Amino acid sequence: MEKNIKQGHNISLLDLPEMTLDFILKLLSPIELCRMSEVCTFLRDKCQSNHLWEEHMKQKWGRVIGDVVYKEWQLHITAAKEGNNLLNQRTNLSSGSLGSFTGDWPNLYLASYLEDCCLLNGQRSNHFMMSLYFSLQSGRFWFPAQVYKGLMIHYALVSYDSESNTFQARYRCGGWRFLGKNLEWDMVRAPAVDSPPYVMHVSDCLDKLKPGDHIEIQWRGNTQVPYDWWYAVIGHLDSCNENENYCQCHRSDTFMVEFKQYREGSHMRRITLSRNNYGEQCDRVGGGFYGGIRKLHNQDEIETWNKLFLRQVQA
Repeated sequence: MEKNIKQGHNISLLDLPEMTLDFILKLLSPIELCRMSEVCTFLRDKCQSNHLWEEHMKQKWGRVIGDVVYKEWQLHITAAKEGNNLLNQRTNLSSGSLGSFTGDWPNLYLASYLEDCCLLNGQRSNHFMMSLYFSLQSGRFWFPAQVYKGLMIHYALVSYDSESNTFQARYRCGGWRFLGKNLEWDMVRAPAVDSPPYVMHVSDCLDKLKPGDHIEIQWRGNTQVPYDWWYAVIGHLDSCNENENYCQCHRSDTFMVEFKQYREGSHMRRITLSRNNYGEQCDRVGGGFYGGIRKLHNQDEIETWNKLFLRQVQA
């Protein structure tokens, strides 16, 4: 490179040391990377490499997608690479889509939905991160996520709308229905646990729960539907005088779950559950079934729920 400078030759990007070139490419936006990839074969391979697009994925989509989205996308990539036999068996031929919104969730082909499988034709399926980024950006990839609705969270398939910078979501309730449109970014999150919608989360905090703890708890109306996650706090048992100096609630074999979104006196306001029962627990008064519990340690999560609670109270 120094020789070229002395002789007055023009210097191209290809003359730069590889580390310097990589540093420059990391500064480019997704659109700029695409434009740069059209310069030559060498830069095309560089600009489409996973390590560059992984950072863009984290910056834009990190809050709303989790490991399950990457696993789902890998399944779509594999299906595209395996060719027509697999696609003919599992593709909606009238629309060219992978999957369907007509089946029950466990029978849905993959736990995601790709509106146009032609997006993965040719070389596109060889560039995992870049193809995922633009499939999310275009809104054609409905990815699994969790959506806040009131003081509960639904499992849903979510699609991005680049024009409004919001999301739309569908969930299964006797069939696939719209959960909402124009959902802001703070109303969508990556699944907090690995448990699928129909599987009970294995709690690891029952013996540590005490009054004042913030939790999310699985609930469903019957055993044939997926779980939702409800926000609640751990309250004092009826036998406790709520004096912190004498409170023994944390030592009891049972604990009180309190849903403050319901008024005092409502049969949905409180439920007493067993610490020693790690299976699904039935609510014989209010109906429904309670599953796993996750204790909230992250203050940002708690603050999100507090904001949603205030909105509900003010409404």
